[in-house]
Amino acid sequence: MKKYLLLLSVAILSSCQDGTVVEESVLIGAETNAAETLEQNPNIKAKNIILFIGDGMGPNQVALARFSVGGANHRLSFENFPVTGIVLNHSAENLYTDSAAAATAWAAGVKTKNGYLSVDSDNKFLPTIPELLSTKGYLTGMVATSSITHATPAAFYAHIKSRSKHKQIAQMLVESDIAIALGGGSEFFKLPLSDQAIHIIENGSSLDQDDLAQHARVLGLFGEDGLDRRLSPPTQLKMTETALDFLDSKTLNCSGFFLMSEGSQIDWAGHDNNVKYMLAEFADFDDSIAAAIEFAKQDKETLILVTADHATGGLVLQKPRGSSVRAQWTTTSHDLSSINIYAYGPGAEKFSGVMDNTEIFDRMLQALDYENLDSNNCVD
Repeated sequence: MKKYLLLLSVAILSSCQDGTVVEESVLIGAETNAAETLEQNPNIKAKNIILFIGDGMGPNQVALARFSVGGANHRLSFENFPVTGIVLNHSAENLYTDSAAAATAWAAGVKTKNGYLSVDSDNKFLPTIPELLSTKGYLTGMVATSSITHATPAAFYAHIKSRSKHKQIAQMLVESDIAIALGGGSEFFKLPLSDQAIHIIENGSSLDQDDLAQHARVLGLFGEDGLDRRLSPPTQLKMTETALDFLDSKTLNCSGFFLMSEGSQIDWAGHDNNVKYMLAEFADFDDSIAAAIEFAKQDKETLILVTADHATGGLVLQKPRGSSVRAQWTTTSHDLSSINIYAYGPGAEKFSGVMDNTEIFDRMLQALDYENLDSNNCVD
């Protein structure tokens, strides 16, 4: 894992909750990785999609993570992607978006109200990309460092106008076609499940010990709610690698897979105005993407996308003082910073320029040539 270095110097200039600013100094790192050219073959069509979400990850979170590892010339794994775009992320009725409305835009291609999950502003059902792809024989996986019923993963399988109904959302996951889901949230599920086809894991060590591919569906629950890092749950990297291995083993001779992996707690660190927490989560997030890049290099049919729902914390980076960057939090809420999207693999060119977040849904389906896909069922 990369070393994100933090000089422990915190100055409370004023309280974020009442208009004050929290400043932290972050030591500039020295592990500079030169930019890498990732080659692409324009003649290959995407078979698989891996969508990484850095919840609360605005451009300044990305820049601070870069500086803390290797300074101005360093590149995070996804900053080597050949295509970058800008995403407009407002919700249906507000310039401000929450994770539910943003994830619904990617998952279903429609603007909705904050708090709504894959239903429109009138509470009408919206089919999601995993549900559409399942009709073509695709398998889907979800990974999150929050509860697996949290807003971002939930938008890909749940249809409900309240993101806070975790127990109902959990039941929707059980009833969905999601093949593998790894994260927290055990308190929201009625365990043991009545559906014996779902293999339950509650110990992270089982990710190494179990032959997961023998099971039709896998549900990993490694915390009562979000993953508590003090209890050493599996990392996002480990869960992403496990989900990739599971999905790849089951789709070698059939349609393909869709995997969403979220660095959920980047957002929580922003709400807490905690740079050390944010950089630790970002390191795990970037390591997960690096692993996916290695998979895609070998596979050659996988499109990787990296984006965010919104930025959190109003992070401002001031000019360095000595060998440290001055990072200032200006709010404990979401902010209106622009969001980027990074793309690598077949179909990446579709994600350049400025786009609404709903267009990510459309462009993912275009990258897979969804309208012309034959159903080559991956389900056992």
